[in-house]
Amino acid sequence: MAVPNFDYEGFAQNLAGQAQELVPPEFTDSQKQYVINTLGNFSLLSGKALAEDPNLNFNEEQAVTITQIIAEWSFHKSVDLVRSGIPQQYWDPVMQKIAYTIFEIAKQTFSQGLPHEKTLELIEHHVKKSYTEALTELKNKGAISEELMDIAAAQSNMDRMAEQMQQQAANPDAQLPPSGDVVGPVSSGIDVQDIVKVDSKVLKLATVAMLFKKMNQDKVQTILNKFDPEDAESVIKFMRMPDLAQRVGASNALRCLQEIKTNLPKSTDLNPNSVVNRIRKVASQYSSKEIDTILIRERIGVKRLVFNALEGKYYDEMPPKVASIVATHFTNVV
Repeated sequence: MAVPNFDYEGFAQNLAGQAQELVPPEFTDSQKQYVINTLGNFSLLSGKALAEDPNLNFNEEQAVTITQIIAEWSFHKSVDLVRSGIPQQYWDPVMQKIAYTIFEIAKQTFSQGLPHEKTLELIEHHVKKSYTEALTELKNKGAISEELMDIAAAQSNMDRMAEQMQQQAANPDAQLPPSGDVVGPVSSGIDVQDIVKVDSKVLKLATVAMLFKKMNQDKVQTILNKFDPEDAESVIKFMRMPDLAQRVGASNALRCLQEIKTNLPKSTDLNPNSVVNRIRKVASQYSSKEIDTILIRERIGVKRLVFNALEGKYYDEMPPKVASIVATHFTNVV
């Protein structure tokens, strides 16, 4: 089934536009244009295939994600090729091999419904493998020397990103390097494993900081008061970074949030018995007259929930999710 709502042309143009600001500043104009064009072309081709192939059963979100993955790897590996010193006439065959590999592996993993983390790991493995194989083919044909092959194989813009994030974590107040040397154009999390190996906690704190920047700052401070002091300080410093969202990347942030959510203890707050017990525990500290005073301005439903709970009963007319919120509110009020 094709993906009719996926505007792959506009999406590819948007990705290429972002890349213009992120290409390493030391590149020449022609080198910068190569990186931008390569990313744009591969994004467009993959997006078109995903959107128009009736045999593929991907939704719009999956099509966008696959295209983002191809875009970011295209960005980083074309940067690697430019830095490698390999003659430009050999760049396209290498990039074509990488793009084809990503597209095929992504189709397989998404079709099989593999976890996002496993998908990224497999793509990373096969990208590095296809890159090495392409360099070896060039060496075996006599197009490049073994020394140049080794230099090219050692290039990794993603590793530079991880190293710079590590340095930033160690010294958050230090001057940040240009964005083009830090993240790819869409930061879709392709090589997030490298970041995690450096310090997954740093990435998670940065993701939390992204959320906090959009929240009421009084609430943020209340939450930060419960953090470890060093972690709270790191979050505050990340919040001061004007380009934090670009450096973390949307998919990296989503992945971190999913990991945080997965590792959170399972909440039982929505259980009616839990709601009743929470209210009774708090109410036990007050007299009936004090409870009446506390609830005097509350809505009738809230009063019934509390009074029922005092009798060990649950107010069935209130949905558990709402009741849990009310119980939290009641706890904070008293």
